[in-house]
Amino acid sequence: MSYDAFYPGRVWLDTDGKRIQAHGGSLMVLNGVYYWYGENKEKTDGKNGIWHWGVRCYSSTDLYNWKDEGIIIPPEPEDPDSSLHPSACMDRPHIIYNQCTKKFVCWLKIMNKDQTQSETVLTADNLLGPYTKVREGLRPLGMSAGDFDLAVAEDGKAYYYFERVHSETICADLTEDYTDVTGYYSTHFPRSGPPYVREATAHFVRRGRHYLITSGTTGYLPNPSEAAIADTWHGPYTVLGDPHPEDESQTSFHSQISSVFKVPGKKDLYIACADRWLPEAMDKQYPVYREMFEKIFSGRAEEFDFSRMGAQVVENTAIADYVWLPITFEGDKPVIHWLDSWRWEDYE
Repeated sequence: MSYDAFYPGRVWLDTDGKRIQAHGGSLMVLNGVYYWYGENKEKTDGKNGIWHWGVRCYSSTDLYNWKDEGIIIPPEPEDPDSSLHPSACMDRPHIIYNQCTKKFVCWLKIMNKDQTQSETVLTADNLLGPYTKVREGLRPLGMSAGDFDLAVAEDGKAYYYFERVHSETICADLTEDYTDVTGYYSTHFPRSGPPYVREATAHFVRRGRHYLITSGTTGYLPNPSEAAIADTWHGPYTVLGDPHPEDESQTSFHSQISSVFKVPGKKDLYIACADRWLPEAMDKQYPVYREMFEKIFSGRAEEFDFSRMGAQVVENTAIADYVWLPITFEGDKPVIHWLDSWRWEDYE
């Protein structure tokens, strides 16, 4: 199978004809080659208790056709206490490169059995591994740390944006080796709890200004995204609203943005890379979405059954799809329109 464009929401196959398994993932460019990595859900059928099967990576020279480079962080099925055991709720791998240590540094979010959330940190000499665990059970700043993003400034300083679980968003400075936090941090978007608390933070910089796109907390059920802007890494951030103005379903086109990728060589092209976690439920659950959002996002959250948003409910995410769409801008506000297909070459 060969592609010459993006087809948001359709099944996306690798060059071997298999579903791409890079969920909750991000992209990186090395020596002119694109790398896309994320959660490998190939064995997660919603019945066998397997949450993940490691972190898988793909390579491409055109962003459309992806070669499977294999599992770069394997699961540890023989150790039930490992944060990499297949039943452990490992999510949203993010990898950044440290110019000083010459190491690739990967952070993983782990949802623990006691409902707290911690981080596992690994390093490698090469993007494709092998990776060595350097921290496990890390509670940054002593906090239960949820969905996150990592970002590196031009001067090499790195930042960690994460959900302080069911409370607020934190921007924390990373240590020089990127494997821990320094203790300096700022707080943003304080909310009373789910579904209003922001998660799935995606950071990007445009024309010197900092953007965060986040999701509400409704488990695998998609919800309205929210964009915010600031002049510095630590803000303060001004909320700009939902970047999907044409989406009547208020579900971010039935997806959740995991990262934003600036296309090299383009003046102003950013791609919102999103997961459609439950594609089979999209049509039949549309009335459920409407009822849910009318309640929980219009001041009647107490009427919604939050037990449906259990953090460790295993769904058949092996068939989850991807929704990659270009971000355009109205002034400083990011806007995402639906396109059945599109090509990055057609943008400036």
